[in-house]
Amino acid sequence: MYAVIELNKNQYLVRKDEEITVDKLNTGEKKLKIKNVLLYKDDKQTVIGKPYIANAEVDAEVVEDIKGKKIIIFKYKRRKGYKRKTGHRQPYTVIKIKDIKIA
Repeated sequence: MYAVIELNKNQYLVRKDEEITVDKLNTGEKKLKIKNVLLYKDDKQTVIGKPYIANAEVDAEVVEDIKGKKIIIFKYKRRKGYKRKTGHRQPYTVIKIKDIKIA
């Protein structure tokens, strides 16, 4: 059983009891109810939403907030004495899928 959800304008394939990493969520809550379910599939049926499935919901729990790998940005122009070095670490949220419900 799996579902495709939309969260922060990105689509994710989720399964029950699986942890996924998504872009940082600023909800401040530990439990999430995601109602933007685009597709649901199990052994018996496949349901595709137009664009979302009515009465479908995914229960999730926030595990932790993490930072991604550091990315180095280096700008350079030859013979001009111009060099700039900066870095970036993207913030992520790890969520655990508890249940996928469809009515």
